Amino acid sequence: MNFSDLFKQSNQICEFSPNGKYLANVVQFRLIVRDLNSLEILNMYTCLDTINYIEWSRDSDFVLCCLNKRNIIQVFSLENPDWKCKIDEGSAGLVQANWSPDSRHILTISDFHLRITVWSLMNKSVSYMKHPKNIAKCYDFTLDGKYMLLAERRDCKDYCSIFSCDSWQLLKHFEVETDNLEGICWSPTGNLFAIWESPLEYKVLVYNTDGLCMSKYQPYKWSLGVKTVDWSPNGQLLCIGSFDSKVRLLNYITFKLIMEFEHPSKINSKDLVSKKKFIRFFFLKFLNILF
Repeated sequence: MNFSDLFKQSNQICEFSPNGKYLANVVQFRLIVRDLNSLEILNMYTCLDTINYIEWSRDSDFVLCCLNKRNIIQVFSLENPDWKCKIDEGSAGLVQANWSPDSRHILTISDFHLRITVWSLMNKSVSYMKHPKNIAKCYDFTLDGKYMLLAERRDCKDYCSIFSCDSWQLLKHFEVETDNLEGICWSPTGNLFAIWESPLEYKVLVYNTDGLCMSKYQPYKWSLGVKTVDWSPNGQLLCIGSFDSKVRLLNYITFKLIMEFEHPSKINSKDLVSKKKFIRFFFLKFLNILF
């Protein structure tokens, strides 16, 4: 195994480009982009202040840098190093900034989650989305990048809105059956999405894009509930991790429990082998049922 020389970096900010060709790292207020094969410096960009966060665009053409002290975002281009962009949130504050799937828009969240601002790099237009829910991930995109799902909090009630990523126009807005929504997750198929309650209550709901509740899963009450939720890559299974140290799998047709895994304090080799055999048997049986 070969190791490269040590490179300076600040705050452990280092990120590979999505296409795997470049490596970006930060040294205080400088952004350094290297060729991943030779590790030679391709470009070095200077920001106005200390960089707190960086993110590559999906097409690996741009890099955004967040300067939280100044509430500023600076964007740099690899193809055209002379091109520069500065986004100033001003008194609204800056909590988070991310790329849209098309790599030509940037979404910023203001202080206290008062609003989301969509900045266009093509025509310099600006769009606003009010009342985003103050959670770790208040919006999510479909796998094809055509639609955006936003969790909102209005008048002490939870809502979900669906936007078109082409025009950022509101397509659907509806109330959801949660008291304190904690997370959202699009299905890879793009026709369903899952939402779940805060850990104080175990409740997972599945909605379609028309705002109809397709399923409500609640195995128990009066105890800590959902910890994390995710879909399988093909969208046929919904995986729920809970605070009772169990993982539950629901099928995408009836959303009934089809498998439950328990996380023991100790795992031995016999349990691991038996689990592998059981999983293989189950999936073969499940495929036979479907096809």
